[in-house]
Amino acid sequence: MARGGSYDTFPKLLLRNTAQFGTRPAFRHKDLGIWQSWTWAEVAEIIRSYAAGLHRLGLRPGETIAVVGSNRPKLYWTMMAAQTLRAIPVPVYSDAVADELAFVLAHAEATVVAAQDQEQVDKVLSVSDRLPQLDRIIYDEPRGIDGYDRGRLIAIGDIINDGRAALAADPALGERIDESIRAGNGSDIAVILYTSGTTGAPKGVMLSARGCIDAATDTTRFDKLTDKDVVLAYLPLAWAGDHYVSYAQGMVAGFCMACPESSNTIEQDRHEIGPTFYLAPPRGFEAMLTRLMVRMEDAAPIKRRLFAYFLDVARRYGEQVLTGRPVPLSGRLLYALGGWLVYEPLKNVLGLSQVRVAYTGGEAIGPDLFAFYRAIGLNLKQLYGQTEAFLYVTCQPDGEIYPDTVGPPAPNVDIRIAESGEVQFRSPGMFLGYFKDQAKTAEAMTYDGYVRTGDAGFFDEKTGHLKIIDRAKDVGRLADGTMFAPKYLENKLKFYPNIKEAITFGDSREFVCAMLNIDPVAVANWAERNNVAYGSYQELAGHPLVYDMVAKDVAAVNRSLAGETVLAGAQIRRFLILHKELDADDGELTRTQKVRRRFIAERYASLVTALYNGAHDADISTEVTFEDGRKGTIAARVKIRDMQIVGPAESLGRAA
Repeated sequence: MARGGSYDTFPKLLLRNTAQFGTRPAFRHKDLGIWQSWTWAEVAEIIRSYAAGLHRLGLRPGETIAVVGSNRPKLYWTMMAAQTLRAIPVPVYSDAVADELAFVLAHAEATVVAAQDQEQVDKVLSVSDRLPQLDRIIYDEPRGIDGYDRGRLIAIGDIINDGRAALAADPALGERIDESIRAGNGSDIAVILYTSGTTGAPKGVMLSARGCIDAATDTTRFDKLTDKDVVLAYLPLAWAGDHYVSYAQGMVAGFCMACPESSNTIEQDRHEIGPTFYLAPPRGFEAMLTRLMVRMEDAAPIKRRLFAYFLDVARRYGEQVLTGRPVPLSGRLLYALGGWLVYEPLKNVLGLSQVRVAYTGGEAIGPDLFAFYRAIGLNLKQLYGQTEAFLYVTCQPDGEIYPDTVGPPAPNVDIRIAESGEVQFRSPGMFLGYFKDQAKTAEAMTYDGYVRTGDAGFFDEKTGHLKIIDRAKDVGRLADGTMFAPKYLENKLKFYPNIKEAITFGDSREFVCAMLNIDPVAVANWAERNNVAYGSYQELAGHPLVYDMVAKDVAAVNRSLAGETVLAGAQIRRFLILHKELDADDGELTRTQKVRRRFIAERYASLVTALYNGAHDADISTEVTFEDGRKGTIAARVKIRDMQIVGPAESLGRAA
């Protein structure tokens, strides 16, 4: 794994892995309840045949091929085969609606689209009149496609078989494939990853082969990953997190990439495959904890008491045990007993028993949520990254884990803090620029070659680790000068299982207000146990008892803030529970589930006005997008609840 060696493209790494790890599993996929496996040698033969087939279809160096769908071996192989031909793969979010898909395919000038199934094929066909450059649609799963016009449709399996036959019949074709691999250069564009577009249209981030491989090599070495590791490849193909962890690190280390059967079976598949390295955004860990707490509410009283008791033991001793720091003998014995009775069974239920290293990134994680997983013995660490860096900008070393920092710079990454407080970096995986957008590229760069992150942060004087406060443009001040960091407040609120999403307001205003989404799983379970009848999410969100329950969580956040000198004045004075869940299809979230705060402030302007004018309810009518693409309207009268401000003496004395 020497950086700067001859393995400067992914096809060259595939040849190396075939030679070194030929009989070891490279991919697994659960299909119809059965795990299938392919060794590195088998994958190399498939990729060679696939590349030959794509060459015969007309895919040429420099052309782009879009990849649309969930995590499937054939979609990863599409990227490998494209890179073998020095073409450029462009992964697209599988849940992108037709207009979003059309934008990316047109902007990327994709001549071929590799689609997972009928759903994705239908979306491409529905916008094909806007894509004059599109020549072919290839697909993985044939179900439902039998009656389609085959003029532009062809199965990936057929392309592979055609390429295999052509290679056997024409040795010169094999020579062309080999020459294409040899001609590959580290400066080639390996992939274009489109940003999630929180503030506008997505931008195509061009990443070089050498940059991707060097960055992945550094962090593979950092976390001691080897060909013996296993990763569950379940994150969106178009997100830098998956392309880094599953694809780039998998190719560099030679470990196995296991693809789940579907998005609905991830928890069970994780349990069965036993990943040793795991990455999830905070939302993923929040969802796991919520499901866990819901199960515990339904458990027998003795189990609930055991859980509560040993969770307290874990909070006292878990971090010290995990990092090897001194622990009293009584504490070590209690923690060991808790491991046998509670912690290991919990990790087993979550499918995390075999995990050596876990990361969370994408946005800030609540400190108590982070502490919970570490307390039960999961080596969960934080990273701070960006697509423009090819993910890692910072990462936490073992033994130096702090819940309020994201770690020191990742290996070979240089970070500086601008006078404005903005975090800026240079890194091995740094992007080449935005595809067809030199103006945006220039905006993202400083005069001396650093990337502007747009995030505000500082280095902690005691630890030397980076702290991210919020997006630089989002950090503001209340009218009295108190700092207002919306993301920080929102993460505190989202720690509580009843609250799925939060948006806070306060910049240049007299006080802070919040809009909340309840978690439908946690709150529905509570409603069932308490005989609370409801017919829809809207009814549940507006129920007075639900407001009472959520008000207790908001009060706890205020007590926590009261103990923080800088933010004590940013306590939440009023809140409401939105009548609908925030949805990416409605433009309220990005495809990576980040809140589009400005869009929400505009869309729900009447509710923001009501929060600040003293009203106790407000009428709202909202257009929504259904799963089949149809539009509809939801109307509601949303209630607003006042909260008390807590003084320092009433503080919990701990972070929420």
